[in-house]
Amino acid sequence: MKKSDVKVLVITGFGLNCERETAAACKLVGASPELVHLNDLIAGKRRLEEFHFLTFIGGFSFGDHLGSGTVFANRVKFRLRDQLEKFIADGKLVIGICNGFQTLTRLGMVPALDGNYFEQHVALAHNDSGVFRDDWCILKADPESPCVFTRNMDTVRLPLRHGEGKFVADDATLAAIEAKHLAAVRYVNPDGTPATRFPENPNGSLHSIAGICDPTGRVFGLMPHPEAFLSPYNSPTWTADKAAGHVAKEGDGVAFFRNAVDYIAETF
Repeated sequence: MKKSDVKVLVITGFGLNCERETAAACKLVGASPELVHLNDLIAGKRRLEEFHFLTFIGGFSFGDHLGSGTVFANRVKFRLRDQLEKFIADGKLVIGICNGFQTLTRLGMVPALDGNYFEQHVALAHNDSGVFRDDWCILKADPESPCVFTRNMDTVRLPLRHGEGKFVADDATLAAIEAKHLAAVRYVNPDGTPATRFPENPNGSLHSIAGICDPTGRVFGLMPHPEAFLSPYNSPTWTADKAAGHVAKEGDGVAFFRNAVDYIAETF
């Protein structure tokens, strides 16, 4: 399949606000994104089977009432479950970013340890700081993770903006996540060691976890925003980088989307 034939669904509506950046990221790596309102999917005007790559984007769906991502997840679970189950069974890709990651955890689509994609085992709780955090962080990818989105990735820098980003789970679930290498990306210090303290760990996430995938590696969620770092000039240090002669060709976030689109083009 040609990359231009890779169809990406960007679900919009109800307080989500990162649709343009997410679509731009997908278009930048050669795919064909389309913005579709959740109501049009529920009403049957469009169907998930039309697409290869599903994105749950950032924002504040339903104002984060009843908990971030909760209402949005329930609408998807009770109105689109059959379509979503088939989408995953067909080997397609799903990413959830920030509010989208919160939605994936509420749905149970990650970590889905037992293969049940609709039973919640982890959550994103209020930041330990007690406030909304808008900053940049350093992430390190696990080279042994099955995650499609982080293939050949080492250390990246991404922006983050959230008030409920603390990754939490019980001990048994954490142990299973670690054993299967499903913690695809972690917050790290500048020296690459796991970040356990604020601000390098911006929310107090257990095991420094910033993002996880399911056992197939095809469903992935993370709190930082790769779609918000597509150009090197998105970086807050770009002027210093330019002066030092270290301006990259693209932002670190592009790699997540390139990996996804390359995988689909190679697979379908």
